[in-house]
Amino acid sequence: MSSHTRFSLGLSAIVISLAVAACGTSSTTPGSAFSPSPVATAGASPTTASEGRVVVYSGRSEELIGPILERFEATTGIDLEVRYAGTSQLAATILEEGDNSPADVFFSQDGGALGAMAKADRLVSLPQDLLDLVDARFRASDGTWVGVSGRARVLAYDTRELQPTELPDSVLDLASPIWKGRVAWVPTNASFQTFVTALRLAKGDEAALDWLQRMQANEPRRYDGNAAALEAVRSGEADVALTNHYYLFQARQETGDAYPVANHFFVGGDPGALVNVAGVGILRTAGHPLAAERLARFLLGEEAQTYFSTKTFEYPLRSGIAADDRLPSLDQIQSPELDLSDLDDLEGTLRLLQEAGVL
Repeated sequence: MSSHTRFSLGLSAIVISLAVAACGTSSTTPGSAFSPSPVATAGASPTTASEGRVVVYSGRSEELIGPILERFEATTGIDLEVRYAGTSQLAATILEEGDNSPADVFFSQDGGALGAMAKADRLVSLPQDLLDLVDARFRASDGTWVGVSGRARVLAYDTRELQPTELPDSVLDLASPIWKGRVAWVPTNASFQTFVTALRLAKGDEAALDWLQRMQANEPRRYDGNAAALEAVRSGEADVALTNHYYLFQARQETGDAYPVANHFFVGGDPGALVNVAGVGILRTAGHPLAAERLARFLLGEEAQTYFSTKTFEYPLRSGIAADDRLPSLDQIQSPELDLSDLDDLEGTLRLLQEAGVL
């Protein structure tokens, strides 16, 4: 990437909620859109020299998305300056930078951070034809961001020790004494914390706290990352692990399909069946809005959506692009009914995790 940049920020994730509350107002109308781009098709020449560049703040890692961003550069001739850091850190940075932010596009790991940006009036509304490429569940109701790939929460289990009929119907059942010492989890992980936020929205803070306290008393095995938790199941250290669906596919790619672990999907709108998204929003203060829109369209194009399906093993979100045939379809997953933009109260979730003694 011609202007490819890394940087690391030492900000606490809690800053998002605090910064949203303290964020100043903009002189523009909340949610207003920039003029529709006449260069909507990837591969067309930039309208002006100034639109031949996009600054991306990416909460997705370079390992995951670097190759497809390089394809965007090669296809369009637009240079990308990509700044990688944690999603929450970048969201806090955008809020701190305010109208002086150099970012054009915020590429977030989850819908909650995008929701925080929208509530702080940092994002413009996207063109309707772009939004319509994705099911309404996976984009902002106010049109300020759109999901580009999805991931489902699952319970990975040891197929040598457990049959599907022995697995719980709800993630809440893991607090039962029969699962004592058998569960691997990653409470410092952003995806786990987003799941807890979804649990709070679905069941209330009191019920979420009760579950966390009972889980903690159940002596779960704690790991620093999802891959490590999955490996604990493979090695026999744990019988099950709370994780995202694609970690199993990544492990199988390295070791083969004989990997003795399978994914269990919760049903009935259970919070444990949350389908979250990685998505993009365009900053209200973007200096290159037309090129930024082209990047958003590229990420929802056939090439990028196929990349997410076959290389990162996520769910493509554009209609007509198939997910890995070993996965249930998104229509089959009975995820909880909630607005992904509302998964923005990380501060409240961290307080609850601390109160329960998990963090």
